[in-house]
Amino acid sequence: MKKINIVLFGVGNVGSSLINQILEARSKIITSSQVEINLAVLVNSKIAFYNKDNISHSWEADFKTYGYPYKLSQIINHVKKEKLTNLIAVDATASEKFVKNYKQLIKNGFHIVAANKTANTLSDSFYKELRVELKKHDKQFLYETNVGAGLPVIKTVQDLHLAGEEVTKIRGIFSGSLSYIFNTFSNENKSFSEVLEEARTKGFTEPDPRIDLSGKDVGRKLLILAREINIIKELSEVKIENLVPNHLNGKSSISHFIENQQELNLTFEDLKSNLKPDEVLRHIGELDVASGELEVKLVTEKRSSPFGSLQEADASFEIYTKSYGNRPIVIQGAGAGAAVTSRGVLSDLIKISEKLECI
Repeated sequence: MKKINIVLFGVGNVGSSLINQILEARSKIITSSQVEINLAVLVNSKIAFYNKDNISHSWEADFKTYGYPYKLSQIINHVKKEKLTNLIAVDATASEKFVKNYKQLIKNGFHIVAANKTANTLSDSFYKELRVELKKHDKQFLYETNVGAGLPVIKTVQDLHLAGEEVTKIRGIFSGSLSYIFNTFSNENKSFSEVLEEARTKGFTEPDPRIDLSGKDVGRKLLILAREINIIKELSEVKIENLVPNHLNGKSSISHFIENQQELNLTFEDLKSNLKPDEVLRHIGELDVASGELEVKLVTEKRSSPFGSLQEADASFEIYTKSYGNRPIVIQGAGAGAAVTSRGVLSDLIKISEKLECI
């Protein structure tokens, strides 16, 4: 039997879903993988809850009642005092500031699993320094959910690269949010602002939909894959088509954008009116190895194509290689949502446990 001790940073949608999945699957994981997952500390931006016994279904109430303000050093001292081993820090935040703590965690015995994309999209120097630190302390860093939520996109690209396969192009619908928006807009008789508001109300977009429409999140995912095959780029070098007009950009408030989102209708209605009957709009990210270009853009696709036939909030990725030629490896499925993302995080936890010692 192996026991892994988790410090979970972030108990929002993904973090909460992860806790509940661990609770539901605890017995099955013990039976199938011989791994006991102990959620030792739960942390949000303000308070930490130190869990002395196995986490229970009352964890939310316990967190509010018994959690108190903390410093990272206090959490590190706690796990040392309790002599906890096989430590894994799970970053389920979206904080750029928090990833600066990774090196300190690694030095103090933590492996890292991250749903947060930030660490892999900061400067190339930070990216490389982090991996030097991991190697120095013999620690693992897994982040499969950074691209494609629970889909095995990063693992596939890593395995191809490690096997000496030459990846020539990666093309995909990276955003489940934008997939839903353009699938719906292309197929239904609704204005763009109606579809956008529907997506926001259903929780498919960020609270500020401009984060999705800016294309920056897709740009980050594209950069992560590029770095996996040793293409040295910075986020600033990714060509990103921003779908938000300047006067409605981030300098104005979220409420101002939402109140005026109907101003997007004319532009997108023009695009839609120019489509042929067998065409749809799709938002894609594309990496071309030969040119070294990374681009995020809105394109037209045939309805019968893999991208054109997508439904709901599905994501789809085409990975082209020298051996496979013009027939890409296609990975497709649910590309967004707390449940699939947290399931991917849980899978990463099990993968790390496979290389740890029994205690």
